[in-house]
Amino acid sequence: MGTDISGFVEYRVARDDQEPVWHSAHDLGSLNDVRDYDAFGCLFGVRNYANFRPLAAGRGFPADASAAVSARFAQLTEWYGENGFHGTTWITWAEVNAVDWDELAEKPDSRLHQYRRTPNGLRTTGKSSWSRAFAEAVGLQPGEVREWPEGGEWLVGDTLYRSVTIRRGDAVTETGEWQPVWKAMRELAEQHGDDNVRLVVWFDD
Repeated sequence: MGTDISGFVEYRVARDDQEPVWHSAHDLGSLNDVRDYDAFGCLFGVRNYANFRPLAAGRGFPADASAAVSARFAQLTEWYGENGFHGTTWITWAEVNAVDWDELAEKPDSRLHQYRRTPNGLRTTGKSSWSRAFAEAVGLQPGEVREWPEGGEWLVGDTLYRSVTIRRGDAVTETGEWQPVWKAMRELAEQHGDDNVRLVVWFDD
């Protein structure tokens, strides 16, 4: 079973002498509805197979969330129960804007990266936490978990397995699915300030 993300982009604005209030701006589903575990791990610590130091993990649902987002979250909780979601958290545009996208994960990816040899060189074919052919080649037992040294390589048939530590910019690329989210948050921040724009998210399996 896979894990999906939901959420909203909010902005905060003050009215006269009143306390600043958060308002809903965008449903995350209209900007990015891709199941991307590297990004989930890098940003929020969910499905963190790549072993990043998460930027904003486990903060919970914000007590001052906008009325629309609070109502939606309450409705979903009523439908699916309190255990229907996990990883609920939030991150401000100020935090996103300050990220060093060249920062490496804390240790190599738990999944070995797979490449196939072609006449034009190596071609990436995916990542895997389990491969029967690889397990048989290295004596890995079913259910056994090992940490593979950075840069380690194993050629099994015509597939090369490599242990790789990835950067944040590999998980959340400059041209990838998260760019519409960042664009929407950036535009709101230009009006309201970097600390007054945030993304609230939760996950379901």
